[in-house]
Amino acid sequence: MFSVIFPGQGSQMIGMGKEFYDNFELVKKLFNEADDALNFPLTKLILEGPKEELDLTANTQPAIFLISYAIFSVVKKEFNIDLNSAKYFAGHSLGEYSALSCAGYLSFSETLKILRIRGDAMQNSVPKGQGGMIAVLGSTVEAIEKLLKDNQNDIKVQIANDNSEGQIVLSGKIEELDKLIIILKEKSIKNIKLPVSAPFHCSLMSKATNIMSEELNKLSFLQSENKLISNVTANEIRDTDELKDLLIKQIENRVRWRESVINMINNDVNHFIEIGPGKVLSGLVKRINREVKISTINNQGDIESLEIWMI
Repeated sequence: MFSVIFPGQGSQMIGMGKEFYDNFELVKKLFNEADDALNFPLTKLILEGPKEELDLTANTQPAIFLISYAIFSVVKKEFNIDLNSAKYFAGHSLGEYSALSCAGYLSFSETLKILRIRGDAMQNSVPKGQGGMIAVLGSTVEAIEKLLKDNQNDIKVQIANDNSEGQIVLSGKIEELDKLIIILKEKSIKNIKLPVSAPFHCSLMSKATNIMSEELNKLSFLQSENKLISNVTANEIRDTDELKDLLIKQIENRVRWRESVINMINNDVNHFIEIGPGKVLSGLVKRINREVKISTINNQGDIESLEIWMI
């Protein structure tokens, strides 16, 4: 059994999806629809840059979704590979929106618009330069949770992403993170400051939560038989009311990617198909379990390889 997985922020690059744009009318049409839906030249930004503008969260989120959705559509409609027979659909952070749209729970145009709002809300929730994120390498969630609990009176930092064995991302105010870095160094725990513009997936995102609560409750989710895995619970979800609630909670809560992958594997998934720019999730899955098969779909050749495997 296989799961389809979708990447989040950080996978963007200028020119992503160009091969599909040049070779498939279906993709050109989706790019044009995206420009119209957002009333913004997203196509030009993706294909030509500049990178600084593509890296703005309000642009990055709909851009990565567009590429993931376009590739998914090509695999299904041009190569007739039945991706809807996936056991699960799952995505990392904004990738969860790619998952729910490709799984049939939300329309293409509505997903673009809500991600534009989400990106703006998350970017503007904290004044620029006041919050940040660090990646902690080679430790465990349990060890980091204990360290944060032991220092909770002095340091208010949260686990934002539990990505894989030995890769945990923390969010908080810059001064709090700087204090934590000193403690991590004393304990010889490797860490890297991440080049992000805001402290995602922590309580500092409360303004974004309020905005997304209002906006998501305006949407009408569609019914679908496809199964989603929630970032917040790492478990299966199909109820649309619960889905809305969890997407709202996702803004301030931990992305439980490691647990999500383990739960999918424990439910008979032995093949993960990553659809979207880059190979970030494939690398994370490999760290979690080296026995499963991983396919990354970035170009036409990748689809042809997948086609052979799926026969």
